[in-house]
Amino acid sequence: MASAGADEAAAAAVAAHPRAAISHVIFDMDGLLLDTEGFYTEVQEKILARYGKVFDWSLKAKMMGKKAAESARIFVDECGLDGLLTPEQFLEERESMLQALFPSCTKLPGVLRLIHHLHANGIPMAVATGSHKRHFALKTQNHQEMFSLMHHVVMGDDPEVKAGKPSPDIFLAAMRRFEGNVEPSKCLVFEDAPSGVAAAKNAGMSAVMVPDPRLDVSYHKGADQVLSSLLDFKPTEWGLPPFNE
Repeated sequence: MASAGADEAAAAAVAAHPRAAISHVIFDMDGLLLDTEGFYTEVQEKILARYGKVFDWSLKAKMMGKKAAESARIFVDECGLDGLLTPEQFLEERESMLQALFPSCTKLPGVLRLIHHLHANGIPMAVATGSHKRHFALKTQNHQEMFSLMHHVVMGDDPEVKAGKPSPDIFLAAMRRFEGNVEPSKCLVFEDAPSGVAAAKNAGMSAVMVPDPRLDVSYHKGADQVLSSLLDFKPTEWGLPPFNE
């Protein structure tokens, strides 16, 4: 039983000295709250197959979290499709394929548990997503209850978001819309994408990364904490109220 006692002591030490004193939480959406990233992979694999090319995770990592126009340019450039497919044509084709898939997306493990816990304890939450309004509506149409618990949502086509991630614009916009004067150091961002983690850090915020297991570990650097699932998140490590179980 000595090891159990040591574990309890370690947990008590972490609770007494959390990583940061967090008062507000900001969530990315795609690949973090909702399981949509697989749709993007599926569609992009189909498009590339026509040109005899393969979509891999090093390319996916570069595209994740970026604004649509920027990710499209990366896709065309990295895959050597200049003269074969324009970024605009790629987006148009991808759009029509994705629209049929988005409404079927599901919540990722641990999402509801964490959001309900934070809401029950009065922790203000927001969503900061690169998705534009039209896609946001399709993705969230079957998850209204969860998103109703958010103080607000900032989307990629919001006028305050001048540049996409890794620019801090979207997280700073989300922070400013909370009530009162919130400091970046009091905000905890949950992200799955390397560019999103960089955006959070550029905003002066703490970042918890929940990456896809296929993402190379070299992309984990920069995150304050890396988890395999939101089920592994321990609120007390960040000065937040403990789960009741």
